[in-house]
Amino acid sequence: MPPDSVVPPSAAPLPVAPLPVVVNRGGGTAKTLGHKLETMIADAFAAAGQPIDLHLVEGGEISKTIERLAGAPVVAVGGGDGTLGNAASLLHGSGSALAILPLGTRNHLAKQLGLPATGPADLPEIAQIIAAGKRRTIDLARAGTRIFVNNASIGIYTRLVRKRDAQAAPKWLATIPATMSVLRRLRDQHFTLTIDGQAQDLRTAMLLIGNNRYSLESGSLGERKALDEGVLSLFAVAEKTVPQLIGFAIRAALGKVDEARDFHVLSDARKLIIARRRHDGITVAFDGEVELMPVPLTVEILPAALEVIVA
Repeated sequence: MPPDSVVPPSAAPLPVAPLPVVVNRGGGTAKTLGHKLETMIADAFAAAGQPIDLHLVEGGEISKTIERLAGAPVVAVGGGDGTLGNAASLLHGSGSALAILPLGTRNHLAKQLGLPATGPADLPEIAQIIAAGKRRTIDLARAGTRIFVNNASIGIYTRLVRKRDAQAAPKWLATIPATMSVLRRLRDQHFTLTIDGQAQDLRTAMLLIGNNRYSLESGSLGERKALDEGVLSLFAVAEKTVPQLIGFAIRAALGKVDEARDFHVLSDARKLIIARRRHDGITVAFDGEVELMPVPLTVEILPAALEVIVA
């Protein structure tokens, strides 16, 4: 090598941009962690080599915070399925992918995506997955202006959620008296459903609308084989007395429902319009969060609407 030649220095790695992380401090697992939450999240991402910009906020501040951060390549959101549905609504169309910190009570979407979602011990593994940045595209569903990631329910379940959440006890415990109260006042509701242009009248105690197809089979009850088939799934429970409804719930839990006997409507759709004679609105539970919606209410699938980070 000539003496006057210069050996260029090796290129230094570019700094990794901080990842925006928004956590609902009042949701499910996050609430039980209390003051440990911030340290556990920071340590998990530090071990993954991913710097973060952490925002621990109350539920009422989630929307404002995510809206401000939307447009970043990835926004990580911690909370339950209701929080993730809200995040999906704000990140949909923004160019941001959603990374999930499963810090809710049940974490249905995270489990459906194959993410570890059993508790705080999963945070280090989740941080590694998010740092790796593998993406996939999933469908969303929209009812009026409200986007949901799992399902929307009308009827008996919405009343159960309202009564359960009005109590100070943990959700699993509050569900017991809430269920008894709802069953004592069981009543069917009357709707007109227009499914992909075809109208039909319906009386049901519960109408469930899924983002993609939910399984009724034993061993996979309540799961979806795909999140990108571009369809809604509709389930309208047939008219039943209280004992019959309890029997239906037991059979459903065992994966032994009788589709002809237990449902008035069991179908796929791309677009659904829900109408009723009364025009004072309809109460809907979106991923476990109850909201009063105007009628008629249009529900539609949004194919390939959101990028998410997966393992």
